[in-house]
Amino acid sequence: MTEDHVSKASAEFKLSITRALADQLLEKLANLDPVPLTSDNLEALQPRPGIYELFLNGGDGSKERVYVGKASKELPSRLDKHRRKLSGRAHINLTDVHFQCLYVDEDLEAAAPEKMLINRYRAAGVVPWNTNGFGNNDPGRKRDHSLVKAKHFDALYPANLDLILDGATLPPGEYTIKRYLKAVKTALPFNLRYEERTASAKDYTQHKVEVPEEPLTARELIALAIDALPEGWQATALPGYVILYYESDDYESARYLWRKQDGRAHELAGKNLRDEDGEVEEEESNDE
Repeated sequence: MTEDHVSKASAEFKLSITRALADQLLEKLANLDPVPLTSDNLEALQPRPGIYELFLNGGDGSKERVYVGKASKELPSRLDKHRRKLSGRAHINLTDVHFQCLYVDEDLEAAAPEKMLINRYRAAGVVPWNTNGFGNNDPGRKRDHSLVKAKHFDALYPANLDLILDGATLPPGEYTIKRYLKAVKTALPFNLRYEERTASAKDYTQHKVEVPEEPLTARELIALAIDALPEGWQATALPGYVILYYESDDYESARYLWRKQDGRAHELAGKNLRDEDGEVEEEESNDE
């Protein structure tokens, strides 16, 4: 028996379970029709784990797939977090955001079906929100001074400071600053982080805010807090969230600053700089 004959009788085989699973997922998703990301549509979903895709309407009526994610516990609650976040962003209309999903009963952490899909879509040059920080959480105090990447989701779709909050979300009346900030943080669809555990935070209980009956914008609510606090406090609108600390600091990426001068709050323009180079740093997915 010659070596040539043997070579014709043997071959190498590599089992690719992930490729087979990805093919099945893509086939199943291709048969779905995305629907608007509304509370009513989310309430119609079963509270089960699974994977989902977000789409953004294009000007020509097409739908661009922008994000793939997973919900290890319940799809409705996970998707509602996205709905709430997107409702408070500028340069995007929530009515243009659609979703579709698959219930997956198997162990999502082990199978990681969303990663299979992301890898497939990335190869085709889609799902831009999976690489621009859309799913990232509050970066924390240490990152407030970091220059935000120009391609970051927060830079493209910053917190909408002109968003109007009415009495249903923030009832009128007198609040201590502490209770007021907690209520505003709950009402806003973007993060408000404020100083809580230092000596200067005692001002929260000693000063009060009067919330009027007429609806106010997010920027007006922020100014109300600075107006009620003594001089030395500063609120800063970074691209994706707002911070309030006892400080006087010019953040590189700050869009606006609020400081108290001559007995009243003043809104000032920030440096509003962006890092034009480099890729956005992605966090590990935390879907619950």
